[in-house]
Amino acid sequence: MLVGLPSLGPLELLIILAIVVVLFGATRIGDIGKGIGRGIREFRREVREGQADDPAKKTPDSEEDQT
Repeated sequence: MLVGLPSLGPLELLIILAIVVVLFGATRIGDIGKGIGRGIREFRREVREGQADDPAKKTPDSEEDQT
């Protein structure tokens, strides 16, 4: 935790949210959220594909090693 900074309560968070909506607009915030969600999904997919392609991660119990 950062020393010297006060904690943010619900009122402060609402004020910050209102300022962000005024600055960016509701549609722009929705687009930003969609972009972040899409990026997270792509990152997870790439991590899964990278683990599946990595031969060092395969276990001796896999079907390929038993043939």
